[in-house]
Amino acid sequence: MSKHWSRLISQVQPYTPGEQPREKEYVKLNTNENPYPPSPQAIRAMREAANEDLRLYPHPAYENLREAAGRRHGLNKEQVFVGNGSDEILAFSFLAFFDPDEPLLIPAITYSFYTVYADIFQVNYQTVPLKDDFSPRLEVFLRRRGNVLLPNPNTPTGKTISPEEIEKLVAEKEDKVVIIDEAYVDFGGRSAVPLIRDYPNLLITRTLSKSHSLAGLRVGYALGQESLVEGLWRVKNSINPYTLDRISARGAAAALEDEEYCQRIVSRVVQTRERTGRKLEEMGFQVVDSNSNFLLVTHPDYGGEQLFKGLKERGILVRYFPQPPVDDYFRVSVGSEEEMDAFLDTLAELV
Repeated sequence: MSKHWSRLISQVQPYTPGEQPREKEYVKLNTNENPYPPSPQAIRAMREAANEDLRLYPHPAYENLREAAGRRHGLNKEQVFVGNGSDEILAFSFLAFFDPDEPLLIPAITYSFYTVYADIFQVNYQTVPLKDDFSPRLEVFLRRRGNVLLPNPNTPTGKTISPEEIEKLVAEKEDKVVIIDEAYVDFGGRSAVPLIRDYPNLLITRTLSKSHSLAGLRVGYALGQESLVEGLWRVKNSINPYTLDRISARGAAAALEDEEYCQRIVSRVVQTRERTGRKLEEMGFQVVDSNSNFLLVTHPDYGGEQLFKGLKERGILVRYFPQPPVDDYFRVSVGSEEEMDAFLDTLAELV
């Protein structure tokens, strides 16, 4: 800690990403990356964009990318906001929509960046406990006063809620903002995007990191009616009008246009997830039903931290979360068939 830090930064506990050690070669199954390469169309577009125009700033409205996202979801570009990953868009959302004295409701077990943002933007958040099967208690979200931030599917559980349940929540909280984080929805969830037409208080965030294999590109987008999207533009243009570079914007637009390729690799990930889940259950593990590109796993005879450390010692990286009620579990990202075979073989040695 430095004496020159602000009081706020001295008190904040920053987000901790999945570890990326470099001392040896690992099978990396801890950060929910897609095991397959991006669309060849996206790679080609980025190569073409790496030209002499890089001496110029990108256009701050990113219209081509917004139009591509709009076409993908049946919206117009005025209903699309783009940014440097959905994490940045969520940060902008805290500034745009959440007042410090207004409660924000989030699941008790969820993406840990939410509480970091709440702390740094000094938003009063309340956590809502999960059910025994790790599903969210929507009746509590409905009963309590406040804005809502829900991932669908949730992380690290992989559990989903239906668009019908989301609509009930959005309709009940018509004077509040409801943000649905759909980072993993392409792997088996049902998107709430069609609800945007009827609900001006609904914002949906998406990322190209997972289903489009572009985690290294850092591009995300948000979808909502124009009034919410304008709020995000006001924040962006008060901080950094150029959140994306020319190459990223071109590559992301091309990836969104190549929907056939995206669906093909998502299908492969889902098939591997289902096969891995069955194998784990045959080995005596309990696996939480998942509609994402990861599995939350526990064993009645071995602790989650014990298995996490044992796998790491043998060159397999997974993710461990020490807080109850998931402290007996570990989360494993779905890799390639070969990576999951290595994971299963190593796990079999441990148990």
